Amino acid sequence: MHFVIVGNGVAGTRAAFTIRQRHAPDDARITLISDEAPYFFSRTALMYAYMNRLERRDLEPYERSVYDRQHIDRIQGRVVDLDAQAHQLTLDDGTTLDYDRCLLAVGARPRMIDFGGLEDVEEGLVHFVSVQDLDHCEKLTWTTEQATVVGGGLIGVELAECFVHHGLDVTFLVREPYYWPAAFTEPEGQMISEHIRSHGVDLRHEEEVTHIDVDADGRVSSLRTDAANEIPCQMLGIAIGVVPNVNWLRDVATPPAIGFGLRVNRAFQTTLVDVYGAGDCVEIDLVDDNPPHHEPIWYAARRHGELAARSMLGDDITYEPPLFYNSSKFFDVEYTTVGAVKEVPPGTQSLFRRMPDKPISQRIVYTEDRRVIGFSMLGSRWDHTVLTRWIEERRTLDFVRTRLREAQFDVEFGRLDLDAMTEEERPL
Repeated sequence: MHFVIVGNGVAGTRAAFTIRQRHAPDDARITLISDEAPYFFSRTALMYAYMNRLERRDLEPYERSVYDRQHIDRIQGRVVDLDAQAHQLTLDDGTTLDYDRCLLAVGARPRMIDFGGLEDVEEGLVHFVSVQDLDHCEKLTWTTEQATVVGGGLIGVELAECFVHHGLDVTFLVREPYYWPAAFTEPEGQMISEHIRSHGVDLRHEEEVTHIDVDADGRVSSLRTDAANEIPCQMLGIAIGVVPNVNWLRDVATPPAIGFGLRVNRAFQTTLVDVYGAGDCVEIDLVDDNPPHHEPIWYAARRHGELAARSMLGDDITYEPPLFYNSSKFFDVEYTTVGAVKEVPPGTQSLFRRMPDKPISQRIVYTEDRRVIGFSMLGSRWDHTVLTRWIEERRTLDFVRTRLREAQFDVEFGRLDLDAMTEEERPL
């Protein structure tokens, strides 16, 4: 049995190791194909390589020899055709590869907007999703004095932090009225905006690029915005989200069903026999009356890879999205979110506290019957497994408040002398 996995990100690599755990090399041949990097690397650590805190090799979670020890073949190349009837893939060099089961874990690509003047840009526009993006950023940094980031999500703030690290004059354009409304309510969003500005970033809300100007060599030289401002810059970072990397699949010999992403059922099967999908590239059909489910985060992709592999091996898989969890950092501000914080049932309330003069806050979201359904924690470190358990156990707000310190790692509130504080000064 030959398992071919297209994409060696966290979903594809996790799938490969899951298959090998179940089947010895004599029973299962495994091939990983990627046109980005020869070995799986931690995409979330790209910023640390850009800031010279990690070497390139440090981005790889596994020793390179593990692939040979696990008898996982690697091919660096780009798949250009899929013939599901022949159970065959074609690579960009003309090589064909037969498979018994195929997993498409091809990830996502940066989202773009057709800015005015974009057609004239030959250099200076960067993204921050791939190893190639890292190479491009490093190449341009040394001839850059001013940089602008467009887009207010996680990738945008990472790129802004990297630019600051390299001593660039950084402008950050976020079209929303406060930082990241998709994840934060206004108090948290405003707090993070203040913190980003405290690092010397010119963060501007409700301002968008209307035109990109270039110099005589086609390199970005300045931007014009809808606020009638002109911003000089030699690097323009576009961080306005990602979209599934599936357009190429529309033109293969046997195209699978594609919507916003590659459509799969709850067993991660596409509409093609023996072809599966996992990770950022897929949208999962859960039930008929709901829209397909898309989970473009690292934790979800890892989970997809393992479950898709098990489905390829014949296990009965019926995917249920777990309780949402994510974590990150905004410069030096830790962030943990669990459960429902933004899209909540009618009547939902929240208990919010911010530490004065510090970018530290806690929000606990609860229903009318005081059952806790979500957490949004900034500026301190939390054990998401404890927070998740409380939500799954349907714990009340009063229960959580009295035990909240059990979910702390090494947080600022945990160092306070609670006995010396008034009731109003105490943490939630």
